[in-house]
Amino acid sequence: MMVILVDQILKSFEATYAIDKQLSVYIGLIITNCIVMGRIEAFALGNKPWPSFLDGLANGAGYGLILLIVAFFRELLGSGTLFGIDILNRFGYVPNNLVILPPFALILLGCIVWVQRSIQKDLQEK
Repeated sequence: MMVILVDQILKSFEATYAIDKQLSVYIGLIITNCIVMGRIEAFALGNKPWPSFLDGLANGAGYGLILLIVAFFRELLGSGTLFGIDILNRFGYVPNNLVILPPFALILLGCIVWVQRSIQKDLQEK
């Protein structure tokens, strides 16, 4: 919460706007780090070191995998390329700039959760 607040303050003043432009990428990384670290710490408080270590590795790998999946679809559908190699544009695909915007990442995460809960029925809330 503090990171977002500081980011908004930096954006709001003209004197600090240039600093915000340089730090904008790192703000997202700090928020991501806080999400992962908060989850790991919550698990570690109630468990022994070895299960906590394994949980931390699994959560970090899972979160990284989700980020890769989201990045894959945003690049493929947003620009028609993968790693700068033209994939879809050869077939007449018109890049969709809405896919590159942050709201599509949230929609894509919702689709991932939907697919996961459709596969594993025990994850569905009753």
